Amino acid sequence: MLYHAYQAHCDALSPLRLLAQQQGAALRLPHGEGAPFRKLRAALEVFSQLRLTHARPAYGIDSVATDARVWPVVEEAVLRLPFATLLRFRKVGAPPAPRVLLAAPLSGHFATLLRETARTLLEDHDVYITDWHNARDVSLREGAFGLDDYIDYMVRFLAALGQRAHLVAVCQPCVAALAATAAMAKSGHPCEPLSLTLMAGPVDCRVNPTEVNRLATAHSMSWFESRLVFHVPAPHRGFMRRVYPGFVQLTAFMSMNLERHLEQFRRMYDLLAAGEDEEAAAIRRFYDEYLAVNDLPAEFYLETVRRVFQDCDLARGELFWRGERVDPSAIRRTWLLTVEGERDDICAPGQTVAAHDLCTSIRPYMMSHHVQTGVGHYGVFSGKRWNTQIYPRVREMIHSAEAAAAPRVRAEAPAIA
Repeated sequence: MLYHAYQAHCDALSPLRLLAQQQGAALRLPHGEGAPFRKLRAALEVFSQLRLTHARPAYGIDSVATDARVWPVVEEAVLRLPFATLLRFRKVGAPPAPRVLLAAPLSGHFATLLRETARTLLEDHDVYITDWHNARDVSLREGAFGLDDYIDYMVRFLAALGQRAHLVAVCQPCVAALAATAAMAKSGHPCEPLSLTLMAGPVDCRVNPTEVNRLATAHSMSWFESRLVFHVPAPHRGFMRRVYPGFVQLTAFMSMNLERHLEQFRRMYDLLAAGEDEEAAAIRRFYDEYLAVNDLPAEFYLETVRRVFQDCDLARGELFWRGERVDPSAIRRTWLLTVEGERDDICAPGQTVAAHDLCTSIRPYMMSHHVQTGVGHYGVFSGKRWNTQIYPRVREMIHSAEAAAAPRVRAEAPAIA
């Protein structure tokens, strides 16, 4: 009933927010430039902004600058599946570059959370992203979606990219990315990635557990299912689908720093009232992203809690995909880079580098690890240190894998008469 109550609340406030937007826009006319008008407009805009949305924000990557020039960027849907779209950021007219699949978390936020990660990778690569759909908009006839399906999608997306692609996983999908790579290596799949970068992901949550890990192990699966899983209400396309609602996750996150968020909205009001629209816009852009929430399929959420955070199946050698044991030691030809943040309180140092102990068949020179000092979880894939210190390591590893694979590809290519 919680989701139904939330929907009723949103429906009741929607006309008021629309009216506030219209009145705020009207007060932007020349006659509304006095201080009293600015204060009223500020109040209306803050009220209309303080809301959750359920549609993916725009990536907003219109161009990217390289050493050569500035390239226009267009989004292309390469492969559409019920729960995700393989989305390409194509640099129009640019020469060929290493193809990279950026695996985004399927979480309470959309893949646009990795906007900056994708923009930086685009400088030297041909970038694709796993653009996850909101589960409340996926019809029941599409069936369930669990962790096995997530790994399926990873394999299908890599196959769509073709041979000699690279895989970069951020946070939650690190387990699925490693499992997909291992499964492709074991089966001899021709599109096994040349390199695998795992960034701040829970490969082994038994190492240096955080509050997130302790929460996952403090409750039974029946507690998670009864307290955090709900049916999608009408009139959404996914009516009656069981989901872990994004608004539930966001409420938990915001309650941890509620005063900070309230202060930001108070600051936005003060800036708008003072006519400092550009500074206020920066706060607005952040919350446009932060308050855009994404529902997770219940099967995927519950299986991730149990198999990744509670039982640590991959680290224990007990992770099965479609009935077959996932064996990371099958990986021999894929280069591996793991990245962790020194101050990460979501996925602590030690949990991601654990992948090295599992991938026992990769030659030492093909594996590397980087701990970034001074950053928390989000600093691993966004911000100054991502751009200036972490990304160069990712780029170097990808290009090393490309160079090492080139002789092998030439040797395997058929002779031309």
